[in-house]
Amino acid sequence: MRIPTPDGQSDAFAALPGDGGRHPGVLLYPDAFGVRPELRERARQLAAHGYYVLVPNLYYRHGTAPVADLPAHIGADIRPAVIEGLMPYLEAALPTERILRDADAYLGFLTAQPEVAAGPVATLGYCIGGALALRAATAHPGEVAAVAGFHPGFLVTDEPDSPHHGIPALTAEVHLGLSGNDMSPEALSELTRALDAAGVVHTTETYPDTVHGFTMSDTDAFSPAGSQRHWDRLLALLDRTLRTG
Repeated sequence: MRIPTPDGQSDAFAALPGDGGRHPGVLLYPDAFGVRPELRERARQLAAHGYYVLVPNLYYRHGTAPVADLPAHIGADIRPAVIEGLMPYLEAALPTERILRDADAYLGFLTAQPEVAAGPVATLGYCIGGALALRAATAHPGEVAAVAGFHPGFLVTDEPDSPHHGIPALTAEVHLGLSGNDMSPEALSELTRALDAAGVVHTTETYPDTVHGFTMSDTDAFSPAGSQRHWDRLLALLDRTLRTG
């Protein structure tokens, strides 16, 4: 499917239960490797629990997904080279004004779908997608009831528009599932202070024996235990925030 944006048309993948009913919406932001079989299967798994899941191509300005050839399995030995090849696309997608324009378009499209129930939605992100999910939620208070980020990156930066500076506007409940090397202790403390000061309901948890990327089974970082914990936390969050009726 195609999502009209101010900068063109973003291709996207959608998964839904297929029972003809209306279900809560979830905007799923991919990791830096983008939309690929791993993310499409992630969306299908989540949809099987009763959600309409929209996964946009963050790199649509450069073409439809995949914009670059990716190996079926991203091993630790080739990961740096793969990331380096994706950097031009990633850098083009990450200016804050572009993130916010895209978020407006993605959320508008999601909530307009006839299969999406009226009421709040959730934003979910992996790796860099965690920061995008947080930005989308802070820009749409009242519309986004839950934010989840797993092995997230760049939530706290030195930039004046760092994602954590938008937290005072946040009304969503937040869960962040971290590996031991996702955030420095200083950055995590700053993020926690911002969440506490804003009165945001939140949990921030470091999953044991994990490294960055632990939910992604097409990488060497995958942790079965970490992935299962991520599902447990995510489904509980969505259930209590989106199923209020």
